[in-house]
Amino acid sequence: MEFIKAGNLTIYPIILDVDHKLKSFNSYLVDDGHSVSLIDAGINKEEYWDLFISTLHRFGFDLSDLTGILVTHHHFDHVGLVNRIIDRASIPVYAHEKAIPRLRRDPEFMQQRIDFYKKLYEEMGCEEAGHAQIDYLLNAIEKHKHTAIKAEIIPLKKEIHCFKIIEVPGHSPDQVAFYNEEAKVLFGGDVLIDHISSNAFVEPNESGERILSLLQQMDSLNKCSALPLDYVFSGHGEIIANHKDLIETRLKNVEIKASKLLTLIKDGAPTANEIAKQYYKKIYESQFPLVMSEIIGHLDFLEVNRKVRTEMVDGVSHYYSY
Repeated sequence: MEFIKAGNLTIYPIILDVDHKLKSFNSYLVDDGHSVSLIDAGINKEEYWDLFISTLHRFGFDLSDLTGILVTHHHFDHVGLVNRIIDRASIPVYAHEKAIPRLRRDPEFMQQRIDFYKKLYEEMGCEEAGHAQIDYLLNAIEKHKHTAIKAEIIPLKKEIHCFKIIEVPGHSPDQVAFYNEEAKVLFGGDVLIDHISSNAFVEPNESGERILSLLQQMDSLNKCSALPLDYVFSGHGEIIANHKDLIETRLKNVEIKASKLLTLIKDGAPTANEIAKQYYKKIYESQFPLVMSEIIGHLDFLEVNRKVRTEMVDGVSHYYSY
């Protein structure tokens, strides 16, 4: 893909197309005349590494020209090349402070998350599927420990290079966007994706309490909608030129889905797990953590808007309509 000029920025997209729902893995080289930033670092695959290096060389850059790796959030498909890059060049890595224990795969933090999900799935009545997911998370601690970021991770403040830092949690508690006011561009990670709604994953906060992730995501979308933008550069899919209209659609879709879940509750589905099974049917088991995050998030939306109330019955949350 060719470079894009926006204000004082020259943007070099690094986009690997893939044949599944994400459509592509995207990262971006951004040259502002004083610094060359790599925003996100894609997936740890040979084809992405080759694409990254060839993009650098095609436009006259080398690894040593990078002045920083700026991470929108900790998910593996946004930090995949970080370790490879820092093994070859001394480049600072910047991320939100909440990303650091996640990127480091800190053992204490990882165990706290597992304890959180164990309690959550019990309270949501998930039974067998919940137990299976906990087993998966326990195995993943050892299986994926090699993916921990080895570099020192510098916490982002209010600004970095030519960007203002905007906190946009929801999809992930540590997600940030990089905003250049003059160029009217936002590098948003997964806060807004053109072709699919970005999942608001259920996560614990630093105290182990559940974050209302979908409500955070909605607040973040409203924050982005208020910005005067020509382009949003996403972590997946196409570059977005109509962010206000797309955000309006995403927010309306939350209300539509919540309304459908309310109907299931009125028809007698009492728990998040039963609602998930009825609504998602075949993909309930194959995409269990995504499904439960979606259901729990929309139930939070209904509860905050006083459409439903909850009551604990034998240690399981039951939902009732008003």
